[in-house]
Amino acid sequence: MKSYKVVQVKGSKRYTDVVRANSLDQAKTQAMRRRGGTVIKTTEHKGGIPAIEALQSSLAAIFKPKLRMEDYIATLRQLTVMTGAGISIHDCVREVAKNTQNKRLQEIFTAVRDDLNAGMSLTESMSAFKDEVGNVSIALIGLGEQTGQLSESLGQLTQVLQDVYDNKQKFKKAMRYPVTVIIAIIAAFVILMIMVVPKFREIFEQLGAQLPLPTRILLSIESALSNHGLFIAGIVIAAVFTVFYLYRANKNFKKQFDKNILRVYLIGNIVFFATMHRFNLIFCELVRSGIPIVDALDTAFLSVDNDHLNEKLSSIKTLVTRGSNLAYAVESTKLYESMLVQMISAGERSGSLDEMVEKVTDYYKMRFNNILDNISAYVEPILLVFIAGMVILMALGIFMPMWDMAQAVKG
Repeated sequence: MKSYKVVQVKGSKRYTDVVRANSLDQAKTQAMRRRGGTVIKTTEHKGGIPAIEALQSSLAAIFKPKLRMEDYIATLRQLTVMTGAGISIHDCVREVAKNTQNKRLQEIFTAVRDDLNAGMSLTESMSAFKDEVGNVSIALIGLGEQTGQLSESLGQLTQVLQDVYDNKQKFKKAMRYPVTVIIAIIAAFVILMIMVVPKFREIFEQLGAQLPLPTRILLSIESALSNHGLFIAGIVIAAVFTVFYLYRANKNFKKQFDKNILRVYLIGNIVFFATMHRFNLIFCELVRSGIPIVDALDTAFLSVDNDHLNEKLSSIKTLVTRGSNLAYAVESTKLYESMLVQMISAGERSGSLDEMVEKVTDYYKMRFNNILDNISAYVEPILLVFIAGMVILMALGIFMPMWDMAQAVKG
């Protein structure tokens, strides 16, 4: 009895199993009974026990190379140019798999190449990697294959993903300065508490007098950091990890967190405008490509990570399915300003819905960019208040007892 590695596809998932069988055909049959999928590749496996192989496969999944979005976009741009030049998709995928530097992309497109050689469509093959490449990729690639305009669809997909990626990078760049300043302030405060304040504590204890409130607060903070600093740090780290865990594991917690984050100063607006821009961008491109409104909404919803906004936006599809026009459905969410609703309504009446949704998308992009371009103006007042509070506490806490001591000496 030999070991065989069987690769099969079921729905949008790809499975690789190691099967013990007497022949290659028997291995295919066993694998199909186990998964119920379509076998696309079977090879003799020289490895050992299947259980060990499964463990190795799990570990490999944990440490497998990550798909870098910028590399994926560059690859799509390359595919757009090659297919536009009349090169067959088989040759395009083969060249991409051979030349890409990203290991994960190489793995994906090598698998796609094998699938194409086995008779599968590009959409069917890419669907196995939907969790990594995204639903928008599958939708636009599928549309391109159906209409025979794959190059145009790949170009649209590249533009959509590039816009989303640029916004994420711009947000990271904008947040770099305030986050660095906040970390520096906290570090300076902790260093002063641990290294400077203890020296004044000895002086204050020698005075034996009643200390003013700012000094008592300062000494209490110093005592907590000096005696329980590691414990406090542990609690903070544990709290952060707990929030991350609950956000991923508990749907109710995530829903409440997503709802409340929209109320937080500055962060709420960033999340809102970034999400609305991404949703409308994807919806616009899908409608422009000829995908029905309901199907375009289904795909666009998948780009909305915030559960609270997703729930509100999902009501659009419900109303449209019941026969309402898009403008009314959009207005019912109370997420769109009246000006934007009127634009969508005008687009429906004139048959230029994609153009009007594009203007709505541009509006949300403008609002998002305006916040990021002026983020210093929003954050600096908070930083100044924080710095001023720290300086005042340090000054009053240290100099008020010194002043009292000087007055006592004069008296």
